[in-house]
Amino acid sequence: MRPETEAELAELIAGRDAPLWIRGGGTAGIVPQVTDVIESSGLNGISLYEPGALTLVVKAGTALGEIEATLASEGQRLAFEPADLRAVLGTDGAPTIGGVVAMNVSGPRRIQAGACRDFLLGVRYVDGLGTAVKNGGRVMKNVTGYDLVKLMAGAHGTLGVMTEVSMKVLPLPEAQGCVLIDGLSPDDAVAAMSAALGSPYDVTGAAHLPEGMDGTPVTMVRVEGFGAQVDYRTGKLKEMLGRFGDVRVETNVDRVTAGWGYVRDLTGFVGAKGDLWRISVKPSDGPEILKAINATKAQMDWGGGLIWAVVPEGSDVRSRLGVAGHATLVRGAGQARFHPETPVNARLAEGLRAKFDPKGIFNPGLMGAN
Repeated sequence: MRPETEAELAELIAGRDAPLWIRGGGTAGIVPQVTDVIESSGLNGISLYEPGALTLVVKAGTALGEIEATLASEGQRLAFEPADLRAVLGTDGAPTIGGVVAMNVSGPRRIQAGACRDFLLGVRYVDGLGTAVKNGGRVMKNVTGYDLVKLMAGAHGTLGVMTEVSMKVLPLPEAQGCVLIDGLSPDDAVAAMSAALGSPYDVTGAAHLPEGMDGTPVTMVRVEGFGAQVDYRTGKLKEMLGRFGDVRVETNVDRVTAGWGYVRDLTGFVGAKGDLWRISVKPSDGPEILKAINATKAQMDWGGGLIWAVVPEGSDVRSRLGVAGHATLVRGAGQARFHPETPVNARLAEGLRAKFDPKGIFNPGLMGAN
């Protein structure tokens, strides 16, 4: 089913009692649990773009690439830096903005700019009774109902089918710089990244790759802004981080962009055999967790607070975390995709789904729903 208007979608859902699977570009590698699928790609196109107001309103099925190209033509971007994991997941199709919002996809810049949900101004969606709902606004000065807007981000389509989102965008920076330290252990890398993030130099990325693009460990710290600012801040960071080892600075925009694209899109993981896990941790716990999970491939982002890891197929990563982390199975089989909810969170989630989708038809089995 591929509805092309919100009214058509609402009519389809209103008379529905059987389960439905909601799919955007189909790039996340999640296998539908039911045979009836709603494709959001029919709901596409940019409804409103006001570069001067830093505001974008777009249909949920619009390809992410189209949005990024339109923004780039005006010197702007999605500041939350959504990843494209098609290569590492072995999927095709095109990521959609609805899928990005539904999964709250947020890249390395989250530590400074915020997550996808932090840029949402408004949303339109159809609930489980077939009612079209509008929440929030289209511009920053006319936004209401922020909590409901943010609730849809990360719900993975279990609360409703999004038809349109409005969001804040930001200008592209004039310059970028990356401070690199080679050969650090995970413990020293976390210490270096923590020092950088605690500095006044407005770091927009902090990652550690045990195997960088040249196969050796590298710790990366990014700054962005006007050219003189970037030169000053990278110089200060180089001086400050010198106690951790030999520090070098890269200011070529193309090379900095490529390096952080490598981190964001898990390019170094392409072709790696095994299960892929996304683990959220306290940064100081990251090095010990890396040792405990016996990863064959790994990297640390968000200053050490986000671990991506490939482990042998069937490995029970969660049992090795204890209470120290939160793990999502991104690629693999045989285990629940999402981390088990606490009893309190499970009751809250069940209550929300009962209100938004009382018939229990949306994405059954996902996130423990239905």
